[in-house]
Amino acid sequence: MLGKRDPLLYGTEHFDKILEWLRGLYPELEIGYYQSNSEGMMIDKIQQIESEGYQGLIINPGGYSHYSISILDALTLLQIPRLEVHLSPIHSREDIRRVSLTASGCHGLISGLGKESYRLALDWMRNYGARPAGFQIGRTN
Repeated sequence: MLGKRDPLLYGTEHFDKILEWLRGLYPELEIGYYQSNSEGMMIDKIQQIESEGYQGLIINPGGYSHYSISILDALTLLQIPRLEVHLSPIHSREDIRRVSLTASGCHGLISGLGKESYRLALDWMRNYGARPAGFQIGRTN
C-alpha cells in the first residue's frame, strides 16, 4: 500500500520502485523479495528461506511485528543474519506500535528512516561476517 498509505509516514514511492533502487545500488547481491498479508504464509517463507539459499533476511513484518509470537518463533530458528526494518519511526508512534515483539528475533532493528532503512540494512548485511549474501525482503501492506 506504499504510495497510498499515509505519505507523511511512509513516503510516496511504491515498494517496487524502492526495490529497483536497492538492486541498482547493490548489483552484486541477489535481492529476493516476498510479500504477503498472511501471517501463516510469512511464517512458511521464513521457515524455507535458508533452504532456498538465502544468507540473510531483512524483514518488515508491518503490523504483525507488534504481536506475532509465531513470526518471532520462526525468526529465532534461523541461523542466518536477520534485521527488522520499518519505514516509519515506530518508537514515536501510537503506544500500540512502539514495541516490536518480532525484533527480538533479529540482530537489530532500523526504524524511521524511510527507504534508507532498507539501504542501511543491506549495508549491514553485506558487511556482516564479510561473506557474500543473498537477501529476502518481506513486508506486509
